[in-house]
Amino acid sequence: MKDGPDIARIGSLIGDPARANILSALMSGKALTATELAAEAGITGQTASSHLKKLMEGGLLTQAKQGRHRYFTLAGPEVGTVVEALMGLAARKGHLRTRTGPKDPAMRAARICYDHLAGDLAVRMYDSLQNRGFLVVSTDKGGLGPTEDGRHFISTIGIDLDALGSTRRPLCRACLDWSERRNHLAGSLGAALFDRFQDKGWLRRESGSRVVTIHPNGHAELCKLFPA
Repeated sequence: MKDGPDIARIGSLIGDPARANILSALMSGKALTATELAAEAGITGQTASSHLKKLMEGGLLTQAKQGRHRYFTLAGPEVGTVVEALMGLAARKGHLRTRTGPKDPAMRAARICYDHLAGDLAVRMYDSLQNRGFLVVSTDKGGLGPTEDGRHFISTIGIDLDALGSTRRPLCRACLDWSERRNHLAGSLGAALFDRFQDKGWLRRESGSRVVTIHPNGHAELCKLFPA
């Protein structure tokens, strides 16, 4: 085998259906117990423990103990990025699971993608930022970045870009949306925007689901901020 990163190991960890379901369940960004993850994966608690151990050893999950319970989360935003990207690839290639139900339209409208917004609304926001010249491909850094006008616009929302830029996490990153098959905004800015809109009461995460509910007033305000 050639030298370099061992993508085969990561692929084998994600490739198991039960482990894939566990990782997908944690894309809500919430910490879940082994019992809850077993239910999400449709497996027994003992089997779930084995899978969780493998995912932790592979660096894809972390755990925190609180009282008698252990809570599991994705090891970081980069893990969420990989899972969402695989969802997009699977959708484009027609590898879809049939899960019809009333939440399907809601999931496509707005949902959480680890710690940032995904779905139709998020794609609209991303397109609006690009179309108005607020967000461009940064050729010198090989990624996305806000323009001066974009920085001013973000500051009017109440987000301190200098503080976000002081972290090791990328400020802006394009994340391929599995349902819209176009990009939405990830990175520390994507997470900060989602937090800000929740604080304003425009968006609300549904308990036990990745669905994000958009308040009618919030929808109107977001359409003003991010015109098509």
